[in-house]
Amino acid sequence: MSEPASEQKIKEAVREAYGQIARSVSDEPIRVVRSSCCSPSASDALAEEPPRASCCGPSGQVVEAADATRLYPAEELAGLPETVTGASLGCGNPLAIADLRPGEVVLDLGSGGGIDCFLAARKVGPEGRVIGLDMTPDMIRLAQRNVKKVRARNVEFRLGEMEDLPLPDESVDVVISNCVINLSPDKDMVFREVYRVLRPGGRLSVSDIVVDGVLPQAIRDRLDAWAACVSGALDESDYLDKIRAAGFERVEVLSRDQTEVDEAAGWDDVQMFTAGEDSAEAKRLLREAGLAPRDLARRVSSVKVRAVKPS
Repeated sequence: MSEPASEQKIKEAVREAYGQIARSVSDEPIRVVRSSCCSPSASDALAEEPPRASCCGPSGQVVEAADATRLYPAEELAGLPETVTGASLGCGNPLAIADLRPGEVVLDLGSGGGIDCFLAARKVGPEGRVIGLDMTPDMIRLAQRNVKKVRARNVEFRLGEMEDLPLPDESVDVVISNCVINLSPDKDMVFREVYRVLRPGGRLSVSDIVVDGVLPQAIRDRLDAWAACVSGALDESDYLDKIRAAGFERVEVLSRDQTEVDEAAGWDDVQMFTAGEDSAEAKRLLREAGLAPRDLARRVSSVKVRAVKPS
């Protein structure tokens, strides 16, 4: 039986997975490719094309940059370079429920290539400000290059971790995140930190991955599954309870989306749930747990959650 991964090892695995994705969509040629749900597949490591996969979208499918329109209105993506849209690794659109207003200060946790930051910057206007936070140096470098391309003067990116936000108390109006908090091994601390940096009356608006039911512990302990958005995901009720425990009020789920899997689907059709260097082993563990591909898909959902810090 495998031992649970330490928090540091989990972060290192996630950082490496996302760093590889960042390098693959940079302007510099690189022989890395297709990523499955947030984690590059080793079998594709020598392919010639860069990855164009969404964090929790199908693996093995090269999704063109325009595929970001699955999550965002096409008109909002106008003018954004491929190094922004091609690094869109989210599972939803937190801006759809954020109700951003001109002049607000927005913090994006796990900002990646910056797509949500640049879209938020348009909504808060030149009098507002957007801060993108990411713990992966390669992602920060990619995002900072994108700032120059987009010419977004009200956007900045900082290297840091969600569990220890490099911001003062009560300094932001809205915190957004897109399929990232589930990657943290200490979600309680993340929500406490979010509460700390929000001003009274501030809002939390996130898209994230949750599960309905129990996933096999052997899957949760795998580092590749952490990077693939799956094993770090909490049961929806536990996720919401942690937000409330941090002090938030009016915690609500505004939408739930599941991956569509045909009844006759085979394992190759849901590789997004078994990403990593040893997907065959992950599949074996799931079979032993009695989980068919469609059963696993039904247990994983993308949700949009909103909450408010009391005034």
